[in-house]
Amino acid sequence: MDFKEKIRLIQDFPQPGVNFKDITTLLKDGKAFHAAIDQMVEQLKSKEIDLVIGPEARGFVVGTPLAYAMGVGFIPVRKAGKLPGETVETGYSLEYGKDRLAIHKDAIRPGQRVLIVDDLLATGGTVNATLDLVRQLEADVVGAAFVIELTYLHGRAKLPDLDIYTLIQY
Repeated sequence: MDFKEKIRLIQDFPQPGVNFKDITTLLKDGKAFHAAIDQMVEQLKSKEIDLVIGPEARGFVVGTPLAYAMGVGFIPVRKAGKLPGETVETGYSLEYGKDRLAIHKDAIRPGQRVLIVDDLLATGGTVNATLDLVRQLEADVVGAAFVIELTYLHGRAKLPDLDIYTLIQY
């Protein structure tokens, strides 16, 4: 399946000059969404994974069905102040600003093998922040998986020791 056909491009969002890649059109197509998750599972079948970690919000949308299909647990990474338990936090830069992410301190045991999942790899800021949180909890990161990679933003170069899996590249 050509997943690029299922992605809507929105000019000048969220700011002038940005050509936004909207996955909601893929998500609403049940057969395409199912095929995307199945293809991601196929790409990752050789990896030993205990948990899928997804940053909010679209990391939840892609990460939870992927975790379910792989028969492993899912751990949410949220904006700072949104999780009710004791957390660890880290700051990071986005394409359009700065923010902080948090994860529950008891979400991952040391040595567990985790896969980071999000909808998009752009500059690498969100995945690097998530990687920092997971490493603070002493887990082993086996890779990162994305629906879309914006190769022209060189996010992969900022993750040199991480196996990266993507369905679509622009």
